[in-house]
This record gives sequence, C-alpha cells and structure tokens, in this order.
Amino acid sequence: MPRWLPRAMVLALALYACFQLGSWVFHQLIGLLINILIAFFLALAIEPAVGRMAARGMRRGLATFLVFFAVLIASVGFVVLLGSMLAGQIVDMVEDFPQYLDSVIRWINETFHTELSRVEVQDSLLRSDWLRKYVQNSASGVLDISATVLGGLFKLLMIFLFSFYFAADGPRLRRALCSVLPLAKQTEVLRAWEIAVDKTGGYLYSRGLMALISGVAHYILLEILGVPYAPALAVWVGLVSQFIPTIGTYLAGALPMLIAFTVNPWYALWVLGFVVIYQQFENYVLQPKLTAKTVDIHPAVAFGSVVAGTALLGAVGALIAIPAIATLQAFLGAYVKRYDVTDDPRVHSHSRHGARALARGLQALRKGRNAPAGGETGPDDTHDTDDTAGTDGRS
Repeated sequence: MPRWLPRAMVLALALYACFQLGSWVFHQLIGLLINILIAFFLALAIEPAVGRMAARGMRRGLATFLVFFAVLIASVGFVVLLGSMLAGQIVDMVEDFPQYLDSVIRWINETFHTELSRVEVQDSLLRSDWLRKYVQNSASGVLDISATVLGGLFKLLMIFLFSFYFAADGPRLRRALCSVLPLAKQTEVLRAWEIAVDKTGGYLYSRGLMALISGVAHYILLEILGVPYAPALAVWVGLVSQFIPTIGTYLAGALPMLIAFTVNPWYALWVLGFVVIYQQFENYVLQPKLTAKTVDIHPAVAFGSVVAGTALLGAVGALIAIPAIATLQAFLGAYVKRYDVTDDPRVHSHSRHGARALARGLQALRKGRNAPAGGETGPDDTHDTDDTAGTDGRS
C-alpha cells in the first residue's frame, strides 16, 4: 500500500464529513437566512428615506425608528379600518343569509323545475357527514392555527429587528465589510450597494404604481356595481395584490367578492371575472412594461426572474427576484466591455436605411465575386455595378 493512500482516505472522509455537517447546518438555518435576506432588502428599501433624514442632522437610529413607526401606524390604521368594515358586512350577510338562500332556491326551482325548500336544505346540511367532519377537524386544528399565527408573528418581529439594525447601522456595516477588503474591492462593494438601493427603490416604485392602477380599475368596477366601501376595497385590492406575492391576488379579490355578495350574489361573479381578467392583463402586459422602465430590465428577464425566484424560494423569491436580478445586471454591466455594432441590416430594424444597407452589402458582394484576379475592371463589372445601382435606387 502506498504511503499516501491512508492519508488520502482520511482526508476524503474528513471532507465528506464536513460537507454533510455543512449541509445539515444549512438546512437547519434556511429559515433564518431567508428572514435575514428579507430584512436586508427591506433595509435597502427604506435607506433613501433614512439617508435623507440623517443628512439633515438626525441620528440614523431615530430616523430608522420614525420610518418604521410611520409604516406601522399606516398598516395598523388600514387593518383596523378594513376589519371594522368587514365585521359589519359579515353581520349584515349573516342576517340576510336566509333571503339569499330563498332567492337561490327559487331560481333553482324555476330553472330546473324542482320543489326544494329552505327547511329541507338546512336539515340536510346540518345532518350531513361533511359538516360534522369539518367541525371536528376545525376543533382539532385550533392549536395548529394558533401555533402558526404565533410563529408568523415571531418571524415578522425578527425581520423588522434585523432590518432596523441593517438600516440604522448601515455605515458601520459597510465600514466593517470594507475593512477586510483591499481599496479597489472596497470601491466595487460600495458601488454595488448603491446600485442595490437604487434598484430596490425602483422596484418598490413600480409596485406602488401598479397598486395605484389596480386600485383605480377595481374602484371603477365596484362603483358601477354599487358595492359599498368601494374606495377602501380598491385600496385593499391594490396593496394586497402587489405587496403580497403568490397568494396576494386571491386574498385581494376575496374581500370585494364577499362584500359584493351582500349586495347581489351575481355581483360576486362579476367581480371574480374582472379580477381574473385584470390579473392576466397585469401579468403579461402591465407588469413587464412598468418593471422594465423603473428597474431597467427586459420584460422577459423580469418575468423569468419571478418564475425562477418562486421556484427557488417560493413567495420570498418572487418578491425579491426582480430587484436582485436588476442589481446583478447593473453591477455586471459596468465590467462587460462593449463594442460598436456593425452596420448590418440583420442587427437593425427593418427600415429604409436597412434596405439601403442591404443593397450596398449585395453590391460589395457582387463586386468581390466578379472582380478579375489581377484587380482589373472589365465590362462585366461595370454592368454589375449599374444593375446594383439600379437596385439601390429602386430600394
């Protein structure tokens, strides 16, 4: 046995053990890492406001606290307003539910020539096995729901805590990062940080603009249908659909459908159809164009980055994919050498200039193919040149 073989085997086993240990640690800490990533992008989003307040002489810690406090007050006020509205509408819907049920049963009897009654429907529903199983599962799932809510609140508190530290101690964090890098690398890191702040702000601006457009569109629909609380519902749809990824669209559309149902059950179907149609318009037309203008990336890249981010990190990936890709693209664009593009019609749009360039290219190609070996110009060359010139003129 060679002398190096035992040592190589021990080294291979040690590397394999380190890999397994690192993989186990990564999977155990994946939740914490995702929360830190969300907190970092949240800190980048509020960095411009905190920086402007700090530039006027305010301490960064106080400025960060004021920004978070303003966001918290706005969020709590919005939730309380919608909660009171929703509670009142639920009470009205429960009181009027027998009338809704009578109208639905009447429509079924007239359409399908049946003889249903509300008493029979209520008795069959109360005695059904489905309702009994649902009540049992709901009773047993109360603890699970409570644990999920408490876990979500703890994660939210953790995200805000890390985000506060990242924003309040931003200069200290950048100074600590630059202290372990050479001077040239420090410039690149600070430039990347500025690009990330700019792209994250542009992404939030595009989301806010789409929320405004979505709110106005749904407000017009709700006003036409005569649904109460149309302004508050429009704000709800705009904010929730844009700032809660993946499931935000369904949460945003459920509340207007519920309120519309209290006015007329058929209005809920109109709201559902409008939500579905508008969502397709937003996904394939509005969002790519606005994102491309505010974040400066191609619409196809924006759409693909959202799909890839969702596949990798779920809802979190969908939320931070576009600013992350825009930051990476802008940072790498400064280090990619670019050259002048040739005057070839294949890389330009189809226009009159492109047609003339194509004619000149064909002319040069014919002259090169028909030229004598000694470089003399013969009658055939003159004839070809005239033909080509005629072609150029006709073009």
